Amino acid sequence: MSEKKELYVSPGEKGKRGFEDLECYQLALEVMAKVHVLSETLPAKEKFDLYSQIRRSSKNTTGNIGEAYGRYHYLDSLHYYSIARGELMETLARLIDSRVLDYIAQQEFESLYKLIRQAEQALNGFMSYVRRQRAGAQEYGDKKVREDQADYEVNLDEEVDDVGK
Repeated sequence: MSEKKELYVSPGEKGKRGFEDLECYQLALEVMAKVHVLSETLPAKEKFDLYSQIRRSSKNTTGNIGEAYGRYHYLDSLHYYSIARGELMETLARLIDSRVLDYIAQQEFESLYKLIRQAEQALNGFMSYVRRQRAGAQEYGDKKVREDQADYEVNLDEEVDDVGK
């Protein structure tokens, strides 16, 4: 049996790179790559509709996993992991649309469907891990980290000058 070729090879040391080491990220990256290949086969009339939506949602999945990983407090991280999961489900919904509209074959649909469900399962598992670890809770408690609200003074009686004067 031959090993599957990695889609992305990080220059960092394996196991110490960050989000690229997460199974959920690697699976989401595979979904994104396959969705992009699939999107090229969609009819031209879908160029500004289904084509752009399925590509965007698949990329947003990987982007939100990366953003979540970069957050310090676990509740912030979970918020972005949750958005990533939503984007993954939007990708699945667009894939179902493609199948119902007969734009893709059943076999191709089933293969991508299974991959998306595998990515979802890995993401759910990682979210459970993050929830158990509670990183940042000791310093900030169990509420999302937020900046203090900035107060601005606006004087509506003053005349607005031209910019640059």
